[in-house]
Amino acid sequence: MTAPIFVDTNVLVYARDAGEPAKQPRAMEVLRLLWASRAGRVSTQVLQEYYVTVTRKLRPGLPNADARADVDALFAWQPTSPTLSTFQQAWEIQDRFQLSGWDSLVVASAMESGSRLLLTEDLQHGLIIGKLRVANPFHVDFQLNELVAKTRGKPRS
Repeated sequence: MTAPIFVDTNVLVYARDAGEPAKQPRAMEVLRLLWASRAGRVSTQVLQEYYVTVTRKLRPGLPNADARADVDALFAWQPTSPTLSTFQQAWEIQDRFQLSGWDSLVVASAMESGSRLLLTEDLQHGLIIGKLRVANPFHVDFQLNELVAKTRGKPRS
């Protein structure tokens, strides 16, 4: 069984951002592994942030049709949608860990998705929140083989 891995907006954006030649290849490789293993997870918040960022903030921006096709494809990653419970958990995380509201909601959504690993550059690499570990795929200590190992869960008996 493949363990889910939650991906934050920045990893998705870097895969499309030719203006980040150091980060784009790493982001593309991480996403390739997640597609191959079917382990990727996102939230509707991440999808909305992705769409806005790649169409309005990148230079040159992605055409709307291409960004929409990306979002359509990412629905295969079973996006979570926040509920009242998700917001309540996010607020607890925000208070306890002093994270922004946006980051707290991403963490709560990752937990809700059943992920044990959150890939983002926005939080401290190695941070543990409950059963969720944060990893920055652009950090010098991040290893792609670590990601592959995390996608291999224990078989259920």
